[in-house]
Amino acid sequence: MSLPRQLRGESDYDQLPGDVAVAAHIADVEERSGFSVYCTFVIEVKTISGSKYFIYRRYSQFFALHTKLEENYGPENGDASYRCSLPPLPPKIFVGNKKDIAENRIPLLNAYMKVLLNCPVWLLLDDDLRIFFCQTQADSERVPRALRRLRPPTRKIKKSAQQISDMERPRAEALFDFQGKAAQELNFRSGDLIYLLSRVNMDWLEGSVGDQVGIFPQAFVKIVRDLPEEKFPVSWLRCYFHDYDRCRIRDISLEEDVRKLPTYIELLALIRDRFPGIDVALNIKDEDGDLIRLIDNSDMELLVTRGKRRTQRKDFFSWELHITHSEDWDVYRNEEATEDDPTE
Repeated sequence: MSLPRQLRGESDYDQLPGDVAVAAHIADVEERSGFSVYCTFVIEVKTISGSKYFIYRRYSQFFALHTKLEENYGPENGDASYRCSLPPLPPKIFVGNKKDIAENRIPLLNAYMKVLLNCPVWLLLDDDLRIFFCQTQADSERVPRALRRLRPPTRKIKKSAQQISDMERPRAEALFDFQGKAAQELNFRSGDLIYLLSRVNMDWLEGSVGDQVGIFPQAFVKIVRDLPEEKFPVSWLRCYFHDYDRCRIRDISLEEDVRKLPTYIELLALIRDRFPGIDVALNIKDEDGDLIRLIDNSDMELLVTRGKRRTQRKDFFSWELHITHSEDWDVYRNEEATEDDPTE
């Protein structure tokens, strides 16, 4: 296998092919039977072009991929120009209930994929890595059962639909049967007409079939008439990106309530997704204007108390975030940065 030259910088990252995977997380675990009972992870993959799709992978496939990457790019292997520190893969477990083992692996595998897809940009072009995250024909023909890991944790269900004519109402046609796993989820069969009430987030909708109201994954339906755009709530987070030569202001749009305090892992994952190809560090400013690096979840209350900003807009979070390169320690010397015009 011939490797391309090592890509550097965000501009090179933007030149990657649109089908390269840049984010992935597990949406569900499905128990399947072959010669023996085994579990498959349903993984939602996001590419650099913004497209999303589902793939189905067993732990053994994760293990095989990791073994190949270690052989080619591990610290003690391969070409010295293409060595990197790979994330640890959850170890094999030989005793226990397979479904319980798979459930316990979900957060570990999510963390593994998150770090793996934030490795040096040239690693994203590796043949084995691209094949692993590529949607095969078999993947595209399978129907996901529940996608329960994508389900919003809480949701207030509407009691009645808006009184307008059926032809004007936002609606969708069910492509597959869907049997909800929780009380707030809507059950329907393939071919059912579902009237849409609201959009919960990018993956879930709220709708009604007959007198039943609930939420369901958009992947199970075909939109016939979409909801108005203004019904999709957006909040904004003010960020300051301290690059090596300047400081840029960036307002990031989110689908979260401005009153919500994220965990450190959630916030770090969000910023990594919005600043691809950069090993970022999260910071706040103290009363003297010095940057303080956030390390873990214990720092999140500090983010709210010391990261507060004055804003009259209700759709902005009341705190702000300062983002730096993780290896750039010069920013902690209280040097003043010049802020450019806001960019997105």
